[in-house]
Amino acid sequence: MSAPRKVTLINGDGIGPEVMEATVRVLEAAKCPLTYEHQDAGSEFVSKYGTNLPDATVEACLRSGVGLKGPTGTTIGGGMQSANVQLRKRLDLYASLRPVRSVPGVKTRYENVDLVVVRENTEDLYAGLEHIVVPGVVESLKIITEVASTRICRFAFEYAKKHGRKKVSAVHKANIMKLSDGLFLDCFRKVARDYPGLVAEEVIVDNLCMQLVRNPEKYDVLVMENLYGDIVSDLCAGLVGGLGVVPGANIGASTAVFEAVHGTAPDIAGKGLANPTALLLSAVLMLDHLGLSEHARRVEGALLRVYAEGKVKTKDLGGNATTAEFTQAIISALG
Repeated sequence: MSAPRKVTLINGDGIGPEVMEATVRVLEAAKCPLTYEHQDAGSEFVSKYGTNLPDATVEACLRSGVGLKGPTGTTIGGGMQSANVQLRKRLDLYASLRPVRSVPGVKTRYENVDLVVVRENTEDLYAGLEHIVVPGVVESLKIITEVASTRICRFAFEYAKKHGRKKVSAVHKANIMKLSDGLFLDCFRKVARDYPGLVAEEVIVDNLCMQLVRNPEKYDVLVMENLYGDIVSDLCAGLVGGLGVVPGANIGASTAVFEAVHGTAPDIAGKGLANPTALLLSAVLMLDHLGLSEHARRVEGALLRVYAEGKVKTKDLGGNATTAEFTQAIISALG
């Protein structure tokens, strides 16, 4: 038996510590061969470290090669850059992966949604290159490069090939941004030639949004630039019940961080009411990434059985279960 893999745990802010504790309880009950190192990140730690992302946290992720992260608070408007964005930049986590799948027992307007959003993580308007031209006028620079566009498109096609997907769709606005989004599309087309067994299509981002709310089943793997990905991934989460029931991952060449993509929910923090589903599903992605697919299927199966039975639900999904009660139900479902 191989040695346990070390995972860097980042609780984050608000309900982060609660959903992390619940997730680790399930992973330990499933006897996943993991060890853990706790590190800090988030707005609640600025007074302690003078930053929302201490160097020690980044270094720990580099050592372990894999992190599991709870939600962190982000200041709107002025202030320091979010811990999420800093972590992606410093670890070069160039690919954001957001699988979106219908959850049994979670009632939505849609059924059988099963798609994947692949978002470029390092450039576009998220590069944060802004300046004041004159008072009252701000200019933001959209950066698109051949290297980053090619890398993310190849990631999307490789993911589709590995997971038995049939189609990869490039999301763009090249009809208006002919140079920047045009470059992204050119890279997509070049990469697509290396994958003749997969369907490659192109869709304008506003049309995509309309089509998603009309017929999300028509899409499979979606690949796009950073800002589009931020918006579309949340839209897709809404199709299956919200950010509380979808996982997230940020993946680089040598390091990956798996995270809950929902907010910190400060209104219920410390009350034992948080739903750990998003972080637990992110941990399932992490287990697959580590080659622990048997453990991943066991944890995922237990969680989905609890949802399908519908007897134990947290408050956000219309139930009365506490975080601890929901967690125990999953542990019991492990068998």
